[in-house]
Amino acid sequence: MKSAAARIGRGLIWFAIAVGLCVGFRVPQGVADLSKKQQVIRQLQGENADLAREVQEKRERVRKLRDSRSEQELEIRKRLKLQRQGETAIVVPGQNR
Repeated sequence: MKSAAARIGRGLIWFAIAVGLCVGFRVPQGVADLSKKQQVIRQLQGENADLAREVQEKRERVRKLRDSRSEQELEIRKRLKLQRQGETAIVVPGQNR
């Protein structure tokens, strides 16, 4: 009697698992929605990695400008469009600096 009850109990458990899986695959929030969310997560992780890389590059640029006099001079000359005495500037039409 005990083994029959155990078999019926195991059968009911497997049936409940099967029903749960069927329902999980059929509801709109099921597997399709899960795969979309995973895709969005991967996309956001990629964007996050790109932004972290960009932040690191900007930190390095700021460090160079803070520590290097020649980098500071180049940046000032570039932004103010200045040149040293005796230098010749070549302007190419249609090209913005």
